[in-house]
Amino acid sequence: MENNQSDLAYENQRLEQAVTLAESQLDKAKRANENNKEAILAAKKEMRENTQHSLSNLWSNESFESLVAMAQYTSQINYKIESFEATQSKITSLENSIKSPYFARIDFKFDGENEPEKIYIGRTSLMKDNSYEIFVYDWRSPIAGVFYRFVPGRAFYDAPDGKIEGEVSLKRQYEIKNSKLDYFFDADIEIIDEFLRKLLSQNTSSKMKAIVETIQKEQDIIIRDMENDLMMVQGVAGSGKTSIALHRAAYLMYQGLSSKLSANNIMIISPNTLFERYISNVLPELGENNVISVVFEDIISEILKNEHIQTKNQFLENLITSPKYSAIMKSCLEFKTSKIFIEILSRFIHDMPYKWIEFDDVFYENNCIATKDELKKKIISGRKATPLGVKLKMLEDYIFEQIAEHYNKRITKTEKFLILKEIMKFTQINIKTFYRMLFSDKEYFYSLAVGLNLPDCIEDILKFSAENLYGDNLYYDDASAMAFFSLKLNGNTDYRNIKQVVIDEAQDYYYLHYEMYNLLFSNSKYTILGDINQTLEKREDLTLYEQIPKILKKKKSTLIKMDKSFRCTNEILEYSSKFIPQNSEIKNFNRTGDIPKVYSATHASALENMIISEIKFCLEKNYNSIGLICKTEKNARALYEHFKKQIDLQLITNENTADLSGVFIIPVYMSKGLEFDAVLICDSDDENYKSEDDKKLLYIACTRALHRLNLFCEGKTSRLL
Repeated sequence: MENNQSDLAYENQRLEQAVTLAESQLDKAKRANENNKEAILAAKKEMRENTQHSLSNLWSNESFESLVAMAQYTSQINYKIESFEATQSKITSLENSIKSPYFARIDFKFDGENEPEKIYIGRTSLMKDNSYEIFVYDWRSPIAGVFYRFVPGRAFYDAPDGKIEGEVSLKRQYEIKNSKLDYFFDADIEIIDEFLRKLLSQNTSSKMKAIVETIQKEQDIIIRDMENDLMMVQGVAGSGKTSIALHRAAYLMYQGLSSKLSANNIMIISPNTLFERYISNVLPELGENNVISVVFEDIISEILKNEHIQTKNQFLENLITSPKYSAIMKSCLEFKTSKIFIEILSRFIHDMPYKWIEFDDVFYENNCIATKDELKKKIISGRKATPLGVKLKMLEDYIFEQIAEHYNKRITKTEKFLILKEIMKFTQINIKTFYRMLFSDKEYFYSLAVGLNLPDCIEDILKFSAENLYGDNLYYDDASAMAFFSLKLNGNTDYRNIKQVVIDEAQDYYYLHYEMYNLLFSNSKYTILGDINQTLEKREDLTLYEQIPKILKKKKSTLIKMDKSFRCTNEILEYSSKFIPQNSEIKNFNRTGDIPKVYSATHASALENMIISEIKFCLEKNYNSIGLICKTEKNARALYEHFKKQIDLQLITNENTADLSGVFIIPVYMSKGLEFDAVLICDSDDENYKSEDDKKLLYIACTRALHRLNLFCEGKTSRLL
């Protein structure tokens, strides 16, 4: 990796030019925003002075003109604010460019040209002032794909005008920090692998980082795919699938400059709040802000307003810590999220206007405006594609239209309120009340299920559900089913602007959840990522990726398998692999470390000493994140109470979202998708880990470790180890 002196001089000069150019543009952008700020303040002052009279006369005859004047001022101010924010985003980008304007270069000789062109590649583009000459190319630009996909030799890339071919004569990478060139090297496969190995050997941070410098060819194919409506990725633990999905989102936004796709057209759905926070840095690092990010349970909460809903993590905690109820809880979730239950709900919705909605005659001034039979007929004979709840809402409009048609006078607000109060008795559907009916009337339930293959434990499911549906909190399974029920009844237009959806942890969702996604994002394209070996309360296989395109009704879909893990050392990955089926092929990026060990103590104080000794060793190694993983939150809390006075550490639970730095204790189901420098599995005894489901928990826990993994227990070691 030694640098030739003439090359070094040239590269230092090129870097100085890039920094100077970025500094010049930064200075202009800052001056522009000072002007923008002054313009905003001036516009606000002018609005206050010129509309003060208008505001005081808002209810006079001049109110319309007053409102128009205010709207014009508001529009001007909003435009200036948008300009300020856009320039501020450019300022941030330029500040980052000054620190490190680019990370790679390719020399590419276009076919038909005599000399190669030097193409510098950075996280964002940098153009020369007053020209269209690109000084640094954005990593998402078409030509930058050559850097990720080709070694020196013949190469090509797809441009808007078609395939561009040529020859790569040089492929170079840089380490630039704070505007200084630390080193560069000309890359072949062996040197690139060594560079990546060096990066992977570094300690992690509390939040996921962008990886534009180390994107692999297979990963770049996923990022840049524009052909498919549905991109599915089955990736083993540590394969980088989540990071690649976020880079794909950034790439789609870059492409969206020409297809009107912006940040508010993309939604990232995270499995929990902790994970959402963990990935929150990646897109801003890539210069993309304001992407919509939500947790799946928040979508359910938004649909089922005013309901107290159990989160998936709370459900898992109850499932793992309640052996008495775990079987029935799993059965309930499996059934209520199944295709069979969806059919039962559909039949129920069809029945509702016939059997369960109590239509009534509507009167105005003692005259019948519409009979109950007439209203019922309008609902039953309406368009089948229109949701029942929407039809009922339209019925309200129909009734008031009838009144207006027959009575040539304006209805008072009081009259409208009283009429609406009466008709809402049959036009407003209480989702929870109707949903309860399914489980409280067994005879009717079985009539809906005629011809369907119900589970053997259906009686237990009905009984357990009926008992729990009258509590203060909705269980996760019922919340999911009720949210779907509400969507089928009322429809939803909240997400009509979403054109791209990224869904992580695909293996944790059920048939009904994907049907919900189809209802919520019917016009969207998808990137869906998962790992069938990281399920918790169910078993999954590759047929999952056959079902998803059918449910989402996507004709152009593809499945890409990422079978190489970049996270763990060889030794950690080999140890972790014994907890998953032997036919699961996982390749490792060759990085070595210590062999994981199991430490068993005969009593609590000995276990305590072992764990503290391991923590101290990890701290001496300067590890940034040391994760003490327990099977449950209950176990994690007990461990925290035991250690909190002896060592500086934090407890990660469903209620908090602390940074994953230093020493922390976390339940295993909350650790999915995260990574830590060192992992200590602190309750690996035979009482905690003994079943097939426990194997999956151990696999998840072990594969969180980048550099070091050890397991600890008191008493008998788990039979699975």
